[in-house]
Amino acid sequence: MDFQTYLKQFEQILNASNQQAPYDNEDYLNYTKLNWSRMNRWLKKGEILPHVREKIESINEKQEWIVITEPWCGDASHIVPFIHMMAELNPLIHVDYELRDSEPHRIEQYLTNGSKAIPKLVIKNAAGEDQATWGPRPVECQVLYQELHESKAPFEEVKIKLQNWYNEHHGVEIQEEVVALL
Repeated sequence: MDFQTYLKQFEQILNASNQQAPYDNEDYLNYTKLNWSRMNRWLKKGEILPHVREKIESINEKQEWIVITEPWCGDASHIVPFIHMMAELNPLIHVDYELRDSEPHRIEQYLTNGSKAIPKLVIKNAAGEDQATWGPRPVECQVLYQELHESKAPFEEVKIKLQNWYNEHHGVEIQEEVVALL
């Protein structure tokens, strides 16, 4: 699906009177509401770095970017807007958004340490061959997550510390790491 379709699906979840799994779980629905706000904030206020803009605009061959995500994913609410904004800079980049928990279940081909961690970006060349994968978080944020996980930090603490990390870094590492793949 394209980005606009992804946004429509996101909104349908938020506006549905009879929720389907996993959004029938109040926690998932609340995460999704919060993620909608976060994502829209980055879409309005996020800025692409000048050298990242230059690199992406200089791409001269078609690429397909596949973003595997879900509306309930907190990391995705901070990352997907930057991927979208970067891809919009060059008409040779086509982006397809896929939900991790729906067909075609492509995440099975791009596991992170054996898990279905998202979001995941897959970059393919014009021939459809994988050129790079990235995700589920910027390296520094992943280190923070691992430290919290290993110390058995409560889930609420993990959420807050990761949220603070994203807010402090303004998408810079996301952009730097993705552009380094190009």
